[in-house]
Amino acid sequence: MSESDIYAAQGFGASIGPGQRWGLLIVDFTVGFRDPEMFGGGNIDAAIQRTTGLLAFARRESLPVAYTRAVYAEDGSDAGVFAARNPRSLLFTDSSAISQIVPELAPIAGERIIRKTEPSAFFGTSLAPWLVGRGVDTLLVAGCTTSGCVRASVVDAMSHNFRPIVVSDCVGDRALGPHQANLFDMRQKYADVMDCAEAIAAFEALPIRRAHSGACVVRDD
Repeated sequence: MSESDIYAAQGFGASIGPGQRWGLLIVDFTVGFRDPEMFGGGNIDAAIQRTTGLLAFARRESLPVAYTRAVYAEDGSDAGVFAARNPRSLLFTDSSAISQIVPELAPIAGERIIRKTEPSAFFGTSLAPWLVGRGVDTLLVAGCTTSGCVRASVVDAMSHNFRPIVVSDCVGDRALGPHQANLFDMRQKYADVMDCAEAIAAFEALPIRRAHSGACVVRDD
């Protein structure tokens, strides 16, 4: 019996299915997470390049778009246990070059930037009410790392009753083993998993293509 068969026999692995109003969350695609000398490596850069097409699609369809950045106070006063696990995280301050979103995915007016100090994009942030306010029920998720902040954000998205779709070629990790294992596990328990082309096709197949209105740019301080 394969691993997939084991999960299926216990009732896991069924598709959640998409809703009607979609948004896009791009997790931690920042300069420091691209750099293998900092927190990057693996397939992260390839995932960034693939996400340019996903972002273009989201903008074309006027989907709400949110980004996350890891940002700590200059004096580290807002750091917790997560940062203690790797003190280099404290280098991600608001003004540091490594904490900036990569140029290819630079936000435009109407797109939300979420600053966070924990793995999940939702923990201690205003992301959930921002999405609810825009009527989002289905959340495309891109970003890094697959085994870390992407997974934490996907679990919390599901816990807030959003329908997560992990875009498999738009998420990356510094090592492929954790990347693949966490895609498998999220597919079984927390999210639908599709590549970029499949996700776009699923949106285009919706019975009702609703307009998605933007808003003025808002940034967490």
